[in-house]
Amino acid sequence: MKVAIIGGSGKMGRWLADFLLKDGREVVVTGRNSEKLLEAGRQLGVETAASNAEAVRGADYVLISVPIESLEEVIRQIGPNIQSEQVVIDITSTKALPVEIMHEHVKNGLVLGAHPLFGPGARGIANKNIVLTPTSDKEGALAQKIKNYLETRGARVTLMTPQEHDETMSLVLGLSHFIALVAADTLLSSGKLKPMAAAGSSTYKVLLTLIESVLSEDPELYASLQMSLPKVTEFEKLFQKRTGEWANLVAGKDRREFIRRMKAMKDKLEKVAPDFVKSYENVYRIVEGL
Repeated sequence: MKVAIIGGSGKMGRWLADFLLKDGREVVVTGRNSEKLLEAGRQLGVETAASNAEAVRGADYVLISVPIESLEEVIRQIGPNIQSEQVVIDITSTKALPVEIMHEHVKNGLVLGAHPLFGPGARGIANKNIVLTPTSDKEGALAQKIKNYLETRGARVTLMTPQEHDETMSLVLGLSHFIALVAADTLLSSGKLKPMAAAGSSTYKVLLTLIESVLSEDPELYASLQMSLPKVTEFEKLFQKRTGEWANLVAGKDRREFIRRMKAMKDKLEKVAPDFVKSYENVYRIVEGL
């Protein structure tokens, strides 16, 4: 099986190429930056293509690993070159618009939206979450085939519609990244940011780890996610509202209401996640691993 990776000179593209090579697949990569592409080809020991059209020629699968803003341009380029037996898969972090774009410009072949919920720092796919977003019976059959392939290698794969995916990611990625960014801005603006080694609190260490992991990522990617996910503004406005309410409880020293609200939240959480109390132990496991 031959796999073409468009954007194969980027971090995630290289990760995918390395994974597929180790799994015994033939890989060809292409990318916009010729120097980075040649470097990736040498490091990985794979074939490089001078253009996207050249890369997809003869490939069984075409993986699109490019920024969201570049996706439509790439799909327009390769669309006329895709044959009926080929599969095109995009791995951008949003799915409704990319899937729509692929359906519009890929007249032959089969397309599928995918989202690996991990970055190029992952050591493998074991225990990693991956979402596939088929929109037809044919895409569903393809998704099931890929799901089986990935699960035999230890991944956890979920199938959902592109719209369900984007709404879920507005919360899972959008809100969590937003909280980390605001927390980072707060700590850095206060001038009181302490190195992890100097902080005795386990929760602070976990918070700082989250902050550092988010700030180490590509700002352009995070901006794209914040601007593209459909309900992220709605969730962030709710977060702002709740932040104000809790801050007012603290400022007003309303101990009784603070305790009541915290107990009410614990009761709600217990209904949807009965084992949540074990999270206290998990925090210590995370901290011990830092």
